[in-house]
Amino acid sequence: MPAERKSIVLDASAFIAGLDPLDLNEETYSVPEVGDELLEGSMPKIRFETSLNSRKLKVINPENKYIKYVKLISREAGDLRFLSKADLSVLALALQLKDMGRKPVIATDDYSIQNVAEKMGLEYTSLANLGIRYQLKWLLYCPACGKKYPPDEKLMICGNCGTELKRKHEKRTPVKRRAQR
Repeated sequence: MPAERKSIVLDASAFIAGLDPLDLNEETYSVPEVGDELLEGSMPKIRFETSLNSRKLKVINPENKYIKYVKLISREAGDLRFLSKADLSVLALALQLKDMGRKPVIATDDYSIQNVAEKMGLEYTSLANLGIRYQLKWLLYCPACGKKYPPDEKLMICGNCGTELKRKHEKRTPVKRRAQR
């Protein structure tokens, strides 16, 4: 049986941290929204565009079924409201590549992406920070009256007392799937 092909999926923080796909031997992928998040004329945007123009970076829109699944898992983890469209697409693309028989690693410093990747069994690596040590399940609560809300609550104001809701972790599990540097 042939070995899985290794692929690196890059989010905006990878380009901001200085990762250059032209320097990597692995296949590199990203999503159009990552390019949109990078500031025009900035070095991260130049890295993104140069890699894209040289065909070293493949930019793909993931299939909708993967986006839907990532939203479902992100909602369960309590991270959905903290993930941008680009973040959701990066996770969906990594899952899609995995289903295609590739061994994808998400290069990101975004803790919410890492948290959801951990929950989905996807590998990830951080670049400019240490990365997560625990996979967290979040909940919303009112700091004034203590009422708890599900993490995907649409309102950010307590229905009891009108205080702004806060987020805290309800459960934490040590991470297992973090890629080695």
